[in-house]
Amino acid sequence: MRNGRLRVAMVTEHASPLAVLGGVDAGGQNVHVASLATALGARGVEVTVHTRRDRPDLPRRVTFAPNVVVEHVDAGPATFVPKDDLFPHMDTFADHLRAAWALQPPDVVHSHFWMSGYAALAATWTTGVPVVHTFHALGVVKRRHQGDRDTSPPQRLGVEASLVHGADHIVATCSDEVFELRRLGGDVEGISVVPCGVDLDLFRPDGEVAPRRAGWHRLVVVSRLVPRKGIDTVIRALPRLPRTELVVAGGPPRARLSHDPEARRLLAVAQQVGVADRVQLRGRVGRAAVPPLLRSADVLVSTPWYEPFGIAPVEAMATGVPVVVSAVGGMVDTVVEGVTGVHVPPRDPEALAEALGALLADPGRRHALGTAGLRRAREWYSWGRVAASTLGAYRHVLARDAAVTEEVL
Repeated sequence: MRNGRLRVAMVTEHASPLAVLGGVDAGGQNVHVASLATALGARGVEVTVHTRRDRPDLPRRVTFAPNVVVEHVDAGPATFVPKDDLFPHMDTFADHLRAAWALQPPDVVHSHFWMSGYAALAATWTTGVPVVHTFHALGVVKRRHQGDRDTSPPQRLGVEASLVHGADHIVATCSDEVFELRRLGGDVEGISVVPCGVDLDLFRPDGEVAPRRAGWHRLVVVSRLVPRKGIDTVIRALPRLPRTELVVAGGPPRARLSHDPEARRLLAVAQQVGVADRVQLRGRVGRAAVPPLLRSADVLVSTPWYEPFGIAPVEAMATGVPVVVSAVGGMVDTVVEGVTGVHVPPRDPEALAEALGALLADPGRRHALGTAGLRRAREWYSWGRVAASTLGAYRHVLARDAAVTEEVL
């Protein structure tokens, strides 16, 4: 520590806190890294976020928030590279980290996603600097759900297994992930559960409300446009929900939706089931435009096949909007069935339509769910609480290492 202040190096090879959200590889993990770093900085922690340079004009270092600096690492071409193609550049990424930390070692390294974990372990293995790791998503779960459609590099499963045993501590984002980590041989004593957080100043029930069609119900989906998000399930439920429109926010900018394969597929599904006039793909929307859109919704719907955490339902809860979600992954933790929202099985349009139909017909129940969701979001998912819990994991590792050193001496 310098001047008694904890120094944390965050490693996030593709999820830069500076990225524009809504693209194929830019979503909840970017928000997580940015918000966690900011909240730690507000507590006096010195945070350096190491991320890959994906544009040639980016400066080497950018001040992001009080006590937080983003450092761009040259690893591979200085242009966008899909995250599934980044692994060959991770040894170079690790070399840069090793050189930087030789000059100014951090007290703790916190890596995000499996490739960053690989680079962090490679850069620290001779230094003794502890590595705390957050997977954000596990390859074994992705492979289970996507099978041959999984585009992850073949090295992923082996690297993740090595991280389970090689990282000094693992921060899981939900209880479901802990079960998966235990199956991989993880030690329960070396795992903490710390959820993702929500910006409670931005996502709140009062404020601007986006316009909507008079006399109609509105369902809102906020999501990247990728098949596993299950947006087609919502579209297939719409024929059973009269006078109900669906607004989908996410994906490329609206002007480029016609070039996006998933957008074209979703519109084809809407045409096929006869609801094309009731489905709006908004494309990428600015962060500030999301809360007004959520406030205009009767229900936020999130029906992925699997979901490591799922931040959109928590953001909706923070705006007082009831949610209907797949009973998968982190959403089993965040959404309390029958209290803050409704769980449905994934890939089941009939069950989804039944749940939504009952909720849309009952404004009193929607209000009760929304009110309970708001209380839960404020109590459990503030970034202040998430930062405090994460700091607890760092201190646990540092105290354990100090105790081991003292015992050896």
